[in-house]
Amino acid sequence: MDATVSKRWLLARLYEPEQTIVDCRFTLGKPDAGRKSYEQEHIPGAIYLDLELDLSSPLGEHGGRHPLPDPEVLAARLAKLGIGNDSRIVAYDDESGMNAARLWWLLRYLGHDQVYILEGGFSAWKAEKFPVTDHQPVRVPSTFVPKVQPQMQAGVEEVRQISEQTVAATAANSASVPLPVLIDSRANDRYHGKNETLDNKAGHIPGAVNFFWKDTQNEDGSYKSTEQLQEHFAELDKDAEIIVYCGSGVTACPNVLALEKAGYRKVRLYAGSWSDWISYEENPVATGNS
Repeated sequence: MDATVSKRWLLARLYEPEQTIVDCRFTLGKPDAGRKSYEQEHIPGAIYLDLELDLSSPLGEHGGRHPLPDPEVLAARLAKLGIGNDSRIVAYDDESGMNAARLWWLLRYLGHDQVYILEGGFSAWKAEKFPVTDHQPVRVPSTFVPKVQPQMQAGVEEVRQISEQTVAATAANSASVPLPVLIDSRANDRYHGKNETLDNKAGHIPGAVNFFWKDTQNEDGSYKSTEQLQEHFAELDKDAEIIVYCGSGVTACPNVLALEKAGYRKVRLYAGSWSDWISYEENPVATGNS
């Protein structure tokens, strides 16, 4: 089954007991906005998970602006909300799927594969005049035992080595085997260091290539077809290791999903992303096309 589901697919299964719908709406700079929107109206049966309070750890010296949550802490939170190891989860937001994709990635990181993203998000659901409510469901706690998949992410040391290797191979114009690829998921102007409004350094990790995450989607917020995504990522070798990052590890997740949809199987997330990278003073910064 695809990682995304249609509005009509969800409508037909809206009240199935094994399913949990999760509202992930969140607005950067307005931390209460998502929860307030949920309390006002949401898809029937949906619970709410907050990007910063539930799907991230508290800020530290390193780890980026949205550090990964502790697996045991997240598992306990999920269990308290009635999500168990056998639950099917459908996540949605109103931010082109970026927060829903964060939950999608996190659940798979915890070893839970029955997780999907609603195409188009809440506004598209409401525009179809599908049901919404302000009723918050009472949830019976469950048991969620995490089975962490450490191979799904890359740390700063590995990213540093790949960056150095890529820069050196590019300078020498030589590579006998497919090199690992670093993908920067941010908008082109942030990648080039021309417009940085969130982090205190502008630019990108040396050697990284730019694939803006929103370019994987159609205007209505749905993901492009497999064939379109294969064309979008055509310059990438499917045998190469691919590590995806963004500003804080959130908008990289839609790119991870899109790459997997296009048939790439060696895709990992640099969860700390750019905001973690620049927290180490010794790490180099590139601008422009370098």
